[in-house]
Amino acid sequence: MRFYLLILLAAVFSCGGSGKTGDNSVKTTPSIENPISNKNVPVYGYEVVNAYPHDKNAFTQGLVYRDGFLYESTGQRGESTLRKVDLKTGKVLRRHKVDDEYFAEGITILNGKVYQLTWQSSLGFIYNLDDFKLEKEFRYAGQGWGLTDDGKNLFMSDGTHVIRILDPETLKVDRTIVVMDEDGKPLMQINELEYIKDEIWANVWHSENIGKPNHVARISPKDGKLLGWINLDGISPDDMKRNSENVLNGIAYDKDGDRVFVTGKYWKKLFEIKVTTP
Repeated sequence: MRFYLLILLAAVFSCGGSGKTGDNSVKTTPSIENPISNKNVPVYGYEVVNAYPHDKNAFTQGLVYRDGFLYESTGQRGESTLRKVDLKTGKVLRRHKVDDEYFAEGITILNGKVYQLTWQSSLGFIYNLDDFKLEKEFRYAGQGWGLTDDGKNLFMSDGTHVIRILDPETLKVDRTIVVMDEDGKPLMQINELEYIKDEIWANVWHSENIGKPNHVARISPKDGKLLGWINLDGISPDDMKRNSENVLNGIAYDKDGDRVFVTGKYWKKLFEIKVTTP
């Protein structure tokens, strides 16, 4: 589906300092010359608490839980949507079809607005949460992959090891963080994001390519430090057998109930999980 990215330096200069043009105050923490690495990154396990139906035709790119409902962004050109979904039944309660020319990506919800990215069009959409009415479009440099927020700022991934922090009003990049793996090397292909208890949880697209199939990275939003991995390998083996692109991609957090939900592209189920100790 996606093509492998350019060499590291090209990624850093094209994406790490991107955002609205003319913003010369973008800060990157840490710098690539002084990366943060951690040889003793813990690997957590999981237990499945509940399993719920999930639309097997949904190419999940973004997932959010809010006020008892799931909100989902699905991809593929001609099939991209924004959805409000009943958790227990998987029934789609509201659907907005994205124009066929766009490949929808990550979403987040902040201040009554739904923010949605597109993959290669450098274009984002802002909708009213109640009726999915499109209120605004915004531009960004490079690709759009994952999106989350901490209640104040937006955190955006672009397929590299760089995460941008954007002002939700101006959509300008305030700063960026870079994420390095255990060996101090760039953790590339960071995808769908979720902000959970002062951490960013991130899917890594085709993480099996780095020897960690269906692993979720736990990242510090302050400096990009890799805090841990969650090993979800084997959580939905039937879906993986159907298509190699049916990878884990969808993390949602119920803050009030302290529940974590995960699913994947074209997966038949959505799982509520409990993370276990390393």
